[in-house]
Amino acid sequence: MKKNNYTLLMLLAASLLYSAPTHAAAAPQEQTTTKAVSIYMDGRQLQPETPPVVVNGSALVPMRGLFEVQGAKLSWDNASKTVTATKGNTTLTYRIGDQTANLNGQTLHISVPGQITNGYTLVPLRFISEALGSTVKWDPSTKSVWITSAVEYETSILQSVNLRTSPNSQNDSNALGLLPAGEKIHVTREVDALWLEVQTKNNGNGYISAKPQYTDYTSPALIQKQGSELIATGMKYLGAPYVFGASSDQTKTFDCSSFVKRVFGDTLSIDLPRVSYDQAKVGKEVKLDDLRVGDLLFFTARKLDIGHVAIYAGNNQILHTYSKEQGVHMEAFEGQWKKRFVTARRVF
Repeated sequence: MKKNNYTLLMLLAASLLYSAPTHAAAAPQEQTTTKAVSIYMDGRQLQPETPPVVVNGSALVPMRGLFEVQGAKLSWDNASKTVTATKGNTTLTYRIGDQTANLNGQTLHISVPGQITNGYTLVPLRFISEALGSTVKWDPSTKSVWITSAVEYETSILQSVNLRTSPNSQNDSNALGLLPAGEKIHVTREVDALWLEVQTKNNGNGYISAKPQYTDYTSPALIQKQGSELIATGMKYLGAPYVFGASSDQTKTFDCSSFVKRVFGDTLSIDLPRVSYDQAKVGKEVKLDDLRVGDLLFFTARKLDIGHVAIYAGNNQILHTYSKEQGVHMEAFEGQWKKRFVTARRVF
């Protein structure tokens, strides 16, 4: 195939037209290509990577990201040319070229089978979308198909946040409006560690901050991205001098807790207390066997039960500062640190 597996999964298609009476089931399939068909998903026009292929009055259209917009998770078996879409309790499995598909164990007939054309995988959208709970309507006057997904508005706004036309908060001109606390939205895509693409109940689309203070949305992938972003922020200060009692309002010097406070504040807008003892009261306790990147580790120091804090960086490494000789640095979580370890806390 000309596209990689992920792209292949995203290339989906639509059965847009009703078959005319002259197209009998036994008749040879007539295949044409048209650029006249417009396709809309929840009111937003989609741009297929290649023109629609019309077979016996049904259009097969490759459409990147269509299943994602409908909230389905995809997997692809390249050997058998089989795509599987999962959404909630619904699982749809289809092998390209077959005239049947499997929906939650039930075999269903497909009038026009999917195909691979010019390196693109084309799958009947009407059948797939309706199986996933969406509706598909054809407007012959405008030669357009309108797909309305069965969207579950699963995410709550915790703190008012701007809906933007692009994942960028540096320019207020891209703000579409404020989403108030309590409003429900649907997350269609995790752009990166800091931005989510979302859909609102009035079919508005845009981008909001992925920082934990704004929504209750979370996923293993987002947590991993945010943990990596925290470490990347902290690594910018490698070698910064250690000064006990350093102000957290500047970045020329740090002590252990001012460093942690600064990194979490700058990266995820998480406002931690100033001293390690109080930081250890935030979030929830986690076991050493369950550590993930971004967790906080607390240690005895200066004859205090808790007098030092570090950020877990993965692969048994910790990012912290305590030494005038080393300043901010990375080192193994072993030796004295294992002996002095008190607790680990998770704050996002």
